[in-house]
Amino acid sequence: MSPSKKSETFLEAAGHEVRISSPDKVVFPEPGLTKLDLARYYVAVADGALRGAGGRPMVLKRFVKGLSQEPFFQKRVPEGHPDFIDTATLHYASGTSAEEAVVRDAAGLAWVSNLGCLDLNPHAVRAEDLEHPDELRVDLDPMPGVDWSQIVDVAFVAREVLDDNGLVGWPKTSGSRGLHILVRIAPTWGFADVRLAAETLAREVENRAPGLATARWWKEERGESVFVDFNQNAKDRTVASAYSIRPLPDARVSTPLDWDEVRERRPEEFTVRTVLDRFAERGDPHDGIDEAVGSLDALLALARTLGPSEKPPRSGDGAGRRVSQMPLIEVARTKTKPEALDALEQWKAAHRDVAARLHPADELVDGMRGSSSLWYRVRVNLQHVPEPERPEQEPLIADYDPWAGRQWPGRG
Repeated sequence: MSPSKKSETFLEAAGHEVRISSPDKVVFPEPGLTKLDLARYYVAVADGALRGAGGRPMVLKRFVKGLSQEPFFQKRVPEGHPDFIDTATLHYASGTSAEEAVVRDAAGLAWVSNLGCLDLNPHAVRAEDLEHPDELRVDLDPMPGVDWSQIVDVAFVAREVLDDNGLVGWPKTSGSRGLHILVRIAPTWGFADVRLAAETLAREVENRAPGLATARWWKEERGESVFVDFNQNAKDRTVASAYSIRPLPDARVSTPLDWDEVRERRPEEFTVRTVLDRFAERGDPHDGIDEAVGSLDALLALARTLGPSEKPPRSGDGAGRRVSQMPLIEVARTKTKPEALDALEQWKAAHRDVAARLHPADELVDGMRGSSSLWYRVRVNLQHVPEPERPEQEPLIADYDPWAGRQWPGRG
């Protein structure tokens, strides 16, 4: 590593010199981590991080303005990328396509880190076969009011379902509040079958742990349970992979675990600094994942036994919109999460008696994918409020339009 006259440094990794711009820029003020620290972290844990993200096309989630600003999502690899970055062209369900970055070594990890990518967001396919996933992803997403012990209980039920269907699950913290379980599968099935297998797994987990886990797709119907998010296996989805740094103030890391650690450890224990020490001491708990390749035949057979999942009713006005079974009102649409939380507090202050009856899971703040970044929708579920006391839908406190100014193909 050697500094130049400009505000940049060159970091040696995998036989390449990787430029790190503004190396002293502080990205995480709380632990005092700089851009160079983050690039060095990814080089140090490269063996593990590449096991999760290497060889896969990757969406670049870039925090170019720091943690306080929303990231933007860049599907297309930047022009002028170095020779050690491969690419693969993905065709999306929307009909669009994008030539995405494929990282294969520690130099690639340092390069995407320098772009402002805190976490790594690979697809579930290898660059050599873009239509057949080799990974099924179980995302255990807790609703508000759910504690860690309930998440762990659901994880062990999911492990039991996987075992019963001939599959091996590899747990890791999500780096936020939940857990991920990764399952290597033979690249034999298309996305529709993989998603069906994941949904079947979720339904079976709910059957075995009613009240603790749910496979209900609509957030307002889940209650205080752990959502087994099967839709992370849809074609266009990506998930923060192993050893990803998450955009939380403590620089938390999505960390692979052994099953005997799952009940004892907590997500907040795993940060950039602690994971560096852990990786140096014991290596990667997932180092056998690529040898544990399984089949989806048993889960797909179970899907036939369970039959089709329940579908939500649709409106009768010809629009085909879904009709919720819950008494929902919309509060706001905002550009950032702080604005969303502020709008929710404004609404609660204006409806104090109603707000006092809400359960944690009744306050719905959802990150929604816009054209290149997230926006936020705020809703309130009035299911625990007596019907005569329920307020009517009011004008939105904020009404951000994530599509404003976008030029749509085929329109003048």
